[in-house]
Amino acid sequence: MRVHVVSDVHGSVEALALAGEGADALVCLGDLILYIDYENHAQGIFADLFGADNAAAFIALRTAKRFDEARAMSAELWKGLGGDPREHVEANVRRQYRALFDAMPEPAYLTYGNVDVPRLWPDYLRPGHTVLDGQVIELGGLRFGFVGGGLKTPYRTPHEIPDEEYAAKVEALGEVDVLCTHIPPAVPELLYDVVARRFERGSEATLDLIRRTQPRYALFGHVHQPLYQRYRIGRTECVNVGHFRGRGRPYVLEW
Repeated sequence: MRVHVVSDVHGSVEALALAGEGADALVCLGDLILYIDYENHAQGIFADLFGADNAAAFIALRTAKRFDEARAMSAELWKGLGGDPREHVEANVRRQYRALFDAMPEPAYLTYGNVDVPRLWPDYLRPGHTVLDGQVIELGGLRFGFVGGGLKTPYRTPHEIPDEEYAAKVEALGEVDVLCTHIPPAVPELLYDVVARRFERGSEATLDLIRRTQPRYALFGHVHQPLYQRYRIGRTECVNVGHFRGRGRPYVLEW
């Protein structure tokens, strides 16, 4: 059995269309949407609406953790654009989802990232796409458990959920062979982004499940340039499957 795993697609339609080549199935760990691109300021929904220069200034404020100033800047830009900001954003999100789900190979097993909008997914899923969140499936004799979304942060991305809700989904999985999440377990080496020079949030509940049940693999994304891509906890191989928008190729899991 050969499964290709991607995470942090962030609008990479052409690469996504090729991600399943040679695989029995594709696993996608979320963050399909590109709202703002920290490397190419001309890309993403924010730049489409307000231009690359405003995107660069907004990114600089967020990188400096000046979140109140970033929100104030965003509010002023929305005033200038006119209309309901939610309608503008949703129209752009829908445009990206339409292209991404049309390109996504089948069969594919998906869960949500922290920047995704779950309520919109049913409008674009194809017959061979299966969404899993707090659920388990069997692939090639192995149990794959999925938990989507992120935890609450100052960045206020669209699909951040309370710690208790996230922990309940993790606990619902029980023992699995392959644990698939968007965010990593709460291990500092897996959470530090060496380019952004900051720690992202990880899940204590996921870390506890790994320690107790020792799945073969824990697969995740979220941290684009991690200090450690791989880390072992007991017999569990923890793997950041990579920033797909940056790498353009999937992580390969064979057994």
